Amino acid sequence: MSAIILALAILDLVLGTGFLVNPVTSGADFGLATTSTHGSSTLRGDMTAFFYISALSMGWGAWRRRGDVLLPALGLFAIAFTGRAINLVAEGPYDGWIVPMAVEGLHIAVLGFAIKTWGWPQRSV
Repeated sequence: MSAIILALAILDLVLGTGFLVNPVTSGADFGLATTSTHGSSTLRGDMTAFFYISALSMGWGAWRRRGDVLLPALGLFAIAFTGRAINLVAEGPYDGWIVPMAVEGLHIAVLGFAIKTWGWPQRSV
């Protein structure tokens, strides 16, 4: 399970780095177009943050086998998946819609399973 989570973390790190280094090209891969420096700044900042925080959370959680550390990544991917599901209902499908939802669903399933399996560290009161 740690290896799967680390592989997903590396994927997210690569995606985040793509947005940091070349937000216009990475945005286009996600169906986003920038019309100004404001747009590329938003892609560079927000999308890099999303993927880097996810990667950090998953890498640390997998390394330490701690479910509590995986919660930030789980929250980010659960919200992203929910937003895509709402969009699917509100606006209908688009070409290739299943791929990002499958990737997000995979993250959710793996992280949820790891959290359930590894749990939280015991604290002394």
